[in-house]
Amino acid sequence: MSPRPIIPQPKASRFAKSEATPGGFVEADRRRGRGAQSNHTGRFESEKRTAFDDGWESLGELEALRTDVYEEPARSIITRNKSPDISFDQSINPYRGCEHGCIYCYARPTHCYLGHSAGLDFETKLYAKTNAAELLEQELARKNYKPAVIALGTNTDPYQPIERERHITRAILEVLERTGHPVGIVTKSALVVRDIDILSRMAARGLAKVALSVTTLDRRIARAMEPRATTPAKRLEAVRALSEAGVPVSVMVAPIVPGLTDSEIERILEAAHRAGASEAGYVLLRLPLELKDVFREWLAGAFPDRASRVINLLRSMHGGADYTPEFGLRQKGNGPYAEQIALRFRLALKRLDMNTRRQALRTDLFKPPVAKGSQMTLL
Repeated sequence: MSPRPIIPQPKASRFAKSEATPGGFVEADRRRGRGAQSNHTGRFESEKRTAFDDGWESLGELEALRTDVYEEPARSIITRNKSPDISFDQSINPYRGCEHGCIYCYARPTHCYLGHSAGLDFETKLYAKTNAAELLEQELARKNYKPAVIALGTNTDPYQPIERERHITRAILEVLERTGHPVGIVTKSALVVRDIDILSRMAARGLAKVALSVTTLDRRIARAMEPRATTPAKRLEAVRALSEAGVPVSVMVAPIVPGLTDSEIERILEAAHRAGASEAGYVLLRLPLELKDVFREWLAGAFPDRASRVINLLRSMHGGADYTPEFGLRQKGNGPYAEQIALRFRLALKRLDMNTRRQALRTDLFKPPVAKGSQMTLL
């Protein structure tokens, strides 16, 4: 993949426009191996475009959608939040967009800020923050910086396929290891094992934890729902490799899709426990903003026999709506079905003796890097 350098601008219209026309479904042959079925215009665009056949396209076959990677020198790299239902205060996302193409990804609507669609654009128009490690070092060197766990993979996967070439995530880990800074990683890619050398050294000092996301053990469902993500079996192998290397590893059953994957909760936890995971958590399917339409389109095409049941169960956990954005409810839902899922999860954890030994990461080993132009310490 040949990166196309751009100059990032705050206005969405300045970002690269979509190759696939927003406004309609894209032919199956063109989107083979992708999650979304369409590329509808984002909510911030002043105009909406609709694709139609004017007769000319029949003269030749259209090429399959390719993945374009744009270089985006970031202005800052650490994102902070004050959400009471999230376990971290600061995070880093090396990439915008994600080639894994997970149809349920709650980050899809963020691509609309760039003038893109939450559909196929999210999977095919990726942005690499090429100066991430350099910026991180600068931000950690600030006099008022206070160390707290940095989470990697909170919006898009830090180990998505382009990381094999870009190595941005690894460069970030190198900075964190050098400064003794704690990090927690969430991914659904076995590529995380590539950095097991760094992670095992950091874990030995109480500085690193990894969570693997496992949504289903059914390879057929995974192929449809997460088309370019690592297979479930490979993710469990990654859990085993990390655990054997001394890295604390957990499994996130996330998201749980009611009526499609919720029957697998106990089996996923059992498989994760056998592989060496000591902790686990879950999040119910979330459908904010444009994602509700992207997901519904996919569901009707991939599992038409289950579509109504999935949506009805989901809405029963959000007061009749597709999504409840309130803190505390957005990730767990409420109502009888949500309570049943929570109870099943708790009972499985108790039976497997998981979540009984949660390891807190250390912040007392942090040593700020020397800022450019500053005098190095003698000791």
